[in-house]
Amino acid sequence: MTSAGPFAVYPSLRDRVVVVTGGASGIGAAMVEAFAANAARVAFLDIEREAAEHLAQRLLDETGSAPMFVLCDLTDIAALQTALDRIAAQLGPVEVLINNAGDDTRHSLDEVTPESWDRTIAVNLKHQFFAAQAVIPGMRKLGRGSIINMSSIAWVIPSTNVPVYVTAKAAIVGMTRTLAHELGPFNIRVNCIMPGAIATERQRRLWLTPEYEAEILAAQALKRLIAPEEVARLALFLAADDSSAITNQSCVIDGGWV
Repeated sequence: MTSAGPFAVYPSLRDRVVVVTGGASGIGAAMVEAFAANAARVAFLDIEREAAEHLAQRLLDETGSAPMFVLCDLTDIAALQTALDRIAAQLGPVEVLINNAGDDTRHSLDEVTPESWDRTIAVNLKHQFFAAQAVIPGMRKLGRGSIINMSSIAWVIPSTNVPVYVTAKAAIVGMTRTLAHELGPFNIRVNCIMPGAIATERQRRLWLTPEYEAEILAAQALKRLIAPEEVARLALFLAADDSSAITNQSCVIDGGWV
């Protein structure tokens, strides 16, 4: 159960070029849908072609226009930079970047190797920095921009059985803060979102057992699960001009867990 609508519409997002990484499913897909509903020019990157094409086709059927999908392995930084250049060439300078992509696959402390460390950092942290670096020149020319990095409350709790993931999510908060101060003089805002246990399809399929759900609800102030579209609505606000004085912030959306 989520809060009843209707929800805010942000006129400042109309025709704004928005890029969502990892936009084919879960929170990312909810963001793609939410920004498209606000008449933004949306592009999204993902490695999952089938899910991405299904989302794009569904939105085309429902709205008459489809977001731009670019197949991309975000751990390949050269491919990421090329993809962002392609989006800017087709849609215009990126005004909103949502660094959403990540992978919270469980991993024990003992099984971490140098190779698995590098892989987990690459998929959860490294691409966020280089995606931001790639779109910043266009934002500087525009004289505005909003970069939204996805962190997690996992590093605050802290979560166990995901040590490298937790490390990456903590680092995203530090990266957000330094980029906010680097880019503030150019009217580019940088914030991060720290979700709690969000009831995505992946979470439900892999980990959201009745026992884990009971643990979540016991920890939260709100005694219900949080839906992906609720995170998307926070991203809309942080991207829109309604939040024009908000930067350097880590916005928690977790039902009151931490």
